[in-house]
Amino acid sequence: MKAKIYISYKEGILDPQGKTVNHALDAIGIKKINSVQIGKYIEIEFNKINRDQAFEITDESCRKLLANPNTETYTFEIVEK
Repeated sequence: MKAKIYISYKEGILDPQGKTVNHALDAIGIKKINSVQIGKYIEIEFNKINRDQAFEITDESCRKLLANPNTETYTFEIVEK
């Protein structure tokens, strides 16, 4: 099993890195982009557990450490390796 985790800023939270990248793209001639959001992608590989256990461990890891609950949201999917 493998967890694929996607973490991004909550709506309304300033993303300075995304704003900088958006301006840089515009500066090099790539136009018509409204906004850019920069987030995190994390993979966790599990050994010999079932889908429910992988889900629980991933959710707990995100809630307790991987995502900041004040500024970030997360989604994840559990897939077979």
